[in-house]
Amino acid sequence: MLKLFGAAQAARPAGTQGSVSLARLIIYQPRYTSRGNRKTALVACIVATLALLVIVVAGLFCQEAAQVADFSRSNLAPCLEYPFGTDRMGRDMFLRTIAGLSTSILVGLLAASVSSVIALVLGTAAALGGRKVDAAISWLVDLCMGIPHIVLLLLISYALGKGFWGVAIGVALTHWPSLTRVIRAEVLQCKQAPYVAVAERLGQSRLRIAARHIVPYVFPQYLVGLILLFPHAILHEAAITFLGFGLSPEQPAIGVILSESMSYLSAGMWWLAVFPGLALVVVVLLFDLAGSKLRSLIDPHQAQS
Repeated sequence: MLKLFGAAQAARPAGTQGSVSLARLIIYQPRYTSRGNRKTALVACIVATLALLVIVVAGLFCQEAAQVADFSRSNLAPCLEYPFGTDRMGRDMFLRTIAGLSTSILVGLLAASVSSVIALVLGTAAALGGRKVDAAISWLVDLCMGIPHIVLLLLISYALGKGFWGVAIGVALTHWPSLTRVIRAEVLQCKQAPYVAVAERLGQSRLRIAARHIVPYVFPQYLVGLILLFPHAILHEAAITFLGFGLSPEQPAIGVILSESMSYLSAGMWWLAVFPGLALVVVVLLFDLAGSKLRSLIDPHQAQS
């Protein structure tokens, strides 16, 4: 602010440098603040995305090593060789945690992607399909949101035989209602735009208008909503796996690790639950950071705050 004040004084004509309007400085200041905030948001978004990518790739490469058992090193406390300690079968908990996070992220990516596509289709159809279609989709959204989320997820996963596909389909079919409402509101706003009215008067079909005008308009909000669905999907996958309705115990998943660790907490083996739990929280926060920073990049008003 002082540098801007000095620059403004030097730029004024001779004899008028005695006072500079603070209002003008305040008006021009957000432009510099916005640039700095947007650059910081972009860096944070890239760092969070790269960190998640590293976890996924590392987890895929250490899937086999995470299953190696050695009873000669069972129940070891955290040390330099084994940062997260070992379990009762002598498996490296650090490798198991990385492999479990990779599995959870992949399940979350698949489920959130399918769920977001469902939300995009239903939200667009509700806004462009007329009153009856809007009423039917709104009723379906209210119905799904009226059922306790975890109960509906458990029922779908159990009905589909649990496992990887049971969890993925269950999460995908239960996470679309909120995003559907957001997309519906954005499409209704875009529907009032002059170029959409011109397209309608030119005789273009609703499907063509949706593909050429509506979807590009709502894509930034859709992308942010997709990223913000990931942490919810990962947490719910870990929750139902922890309860025994998700991934099988043979698979290295965070829910499986936390479920197994509950039997050994009373024996003082705290590292079996603490480190995998903290790692899950870090992954969820990384997804939330990437989503929030991407939203601030898309929305200029948030970039200036």
